[in-house]
Amino acid sequence: MGFLYSQLFVKPKYPSESFKGQTVIVTGSNTGLGKEAARHFARLGVSKLILAVRNTSAGENARREIEETTHCGPGVIEVWKLDLASYESVQTFATRAAKDLARIDVLLENAGIAVSKFALAEGHERTVTVNVISTFLLALLLLPKLEATARDYNTHPRLTIVSSEVHGHSKFPEWKAANSFVTLSDQKTANMGERYPTSKLLEVLVCRAIAPKIAERGTGVVLNYLNPGLCHSELSRDGPFIISILKFFLARSTEVGSRTLMAAAEAGPESHGKYMTDGLPNDGALSAFVRSEDGNKASKKIWNELADILEKIHPGVTNPVK
Repeated sequence: MGFLYSQLFVKPKYPSESFKGQTVIVTGSNTGLGKEAARHFARLGVSKLILAVRNTSAGENARREIEETTHCGPGVIEVWKLDLASYESVQTFATRAAKDLARIDVLLENAGIAVSKFALAEGHERTVTVNVISTFLLALLLLPKLEATARDYNTHPRLTIVSSEVHGHSKFPEWKAANSFVTLSDQKTANMGERYPTSKLLEVLVCRAIAPKIAERGTGVVLNYLNPGLCHSELSRDGPFIISILKFFLARSTEVGSRTLMAAAEAGPESHGKYMTDGLPNDGALSAFVRSEDGNKASKKIWNELADILEKIHPGVTNPVK
């Protein structure tokens, strides 16, 4: 009933906080929630907005459209290549951002995929590679830049992960396997019907594992993760047909859904380590599994396994959160 109530009766507030002087990166911003969030940032006076996209041609179309509708002026929005199915692309993007951007005030990690067919990318099932491994690879590669921004500009940069309430739909028996990531990438046993919810659960578990470590550093960086609700977007274009049916009857508009992303991007230290839904911190909305003792064990296990993967990709990347 909570899902139905949110979808039918809750409308997150319209974003109004100024982003003047700030630099923002939005991944997956050529369409859907990411593009609408980018439009809000431009409308709210952001000084530099990076559209991080796999398809740069579509990104340029989005840039022109956002410029025309917000009158933000030339030079504010840039389109950068980012393919989360490629670790090399993620590392190249992060190196460029760390070098070329004076500051990063918001890293809004919105990009993700929902597919029903099994395929590998970088040796892992594609959904896991894109939604989990590359998402946190980018986050940790840019964490030092976020921390430098906090120190140099006396601010609280936000590292925001777009997750989902469907994390509670995954049974996730793989957490008990000797190595969960290896098991998730075994085509013989992969449950692709639950794969997207499982990827969102993995995001939640990792956020809960690393948020205290980021807080211990005392740098002022805020990590939060959010549930946008069911929204009209292109996310489910390759997903189960049932999602399309639910969207027809219940989905929020893309713009209204993007307000939840903006709420997390605007939030302060009170949101650190918190799950946000309907635009507000609410850890009580996390699944019973996540909040259980088994959930705590799974969180530590998944983070340790992910850290091993990330270290093989980019040695030293997890040092800030060890």
